[in-house]
Amino acid sequence: MKKAPDPAYDRMVKKAVPPSSTLWNTMKAFLVGGLICCFAQGLLTLYRYLGMTEDTASLAVSVTLIALTAALTGMGLFGKIAKFAGAGTFVPITGFANSVVSPAMEFQTEGKVLGTGAKMFTLAGPVIAYGCSLAAIYGLIDYCFVLNG
Repeated sequence: MKKAPDPAYDRMVKKAVPPSSTLWNTMKAFLVGGLICCFAQGLLTLYRYLGMTEDTASLAVSVTLIALTAALTGMGLFGKIAKFAGAGTFVPITGFANSVVSPAMEFQTEGKVLGTGAKMFTLAGPVIAYGCSLAAIYGLIDYCFVLNG
């Protein structure tokens, strides 16, 4: 049997939770996500100017973004940016880097192996495992049917 909602509780929740503007939150996410992508494009252009091939420059951009995000997360700055931007920071590769570093930092007091090492992939672990598994399956299919076909 379903209980009727408590009007007093609903009033308390509405008072405690600040109202959010979907339009404003969307604009902030779009702006910050766009700035991250523009920064990445600038890095790609810089790396290409320095003589890297397209593939190498693309890899260097990904590594740079992951390293910068990890450093910003470690300094406590990425959380502040993410609080302002919302999904704008989690859609690009920066969100992945943050999801690896944040749990590791949270559990570092439990030690290097059981804390940082064990918790580092709490959020990102399933993504890594799924991605690697699919890449291996795709590679096997590609090898069997495309390369030998």
